[in-house]
Amino acid sequence: MSYTPRLKDKYKSEVVSAMKEKFGYKSSMQVPKLTKICLNQGVGGAVSDKKLIDNAVEEMTTITGQKAVPSRSKKDISNFKLRKNVPIGVRVTLRDNTMYEFLDRLISVALPRIRDFKGINDKGFDGRGNYTLGITEQIIFPEINIDKINKIMGMDITFVTSAKNDPEALELLKAFGMPFKNQNNTKA
Repeated sequence: MSYTPRLKDKYKSEVVSAMKEKFGYKSSMQVPKLTKICLNQGVGGAVSDKKLIDNAVEEMTTITGQKAVPSRSKKDISNFKLRKNVPIGVRVTLRDNTMYEFLDRLISVALPRIRDFKGINDKGFDGRGNYTLGITEQIIFPEINIDKINKIMGMDITFVTSAKNDPEALELLKAFGMPFKNQNNTKA
């Protein structure tokens, strides 16, 4: 018997029916789904210190459970002392079971560990149903040992969905349990 992640089962049993009811889809194949999750971490100091890239690759691999790859610069920029094809960041693309496992750990463990957490902002949609979330510290993930990190770095997490527009993608991510800020209470 094979193992299926909890959120994958939740999508099939609860999310599809809720989205069909809310948006009036006729078939369950019309319901948008999470396609992939892309994690990206820029390591600005890697131009002068090559060990930062190795540490970032190791940390990203530990967080996601999938081997991270360094991303390289595309051109020379003299103001930043940057040469072409030098590693300046780390990236991982998660799909299927590893994607659902990461999403489950992000929602239930990592996001609540953020200091003064009141929910994530819903302004990160791009107009095509994709959502990007910025995290300022990688130490919110329990897999990271705080004593062994050299530098606290942030990362971008992009949720790529098959939704046609932002309201559908927002409802999809809410159905998975993403803790968006309550719009009724935010008055500044």
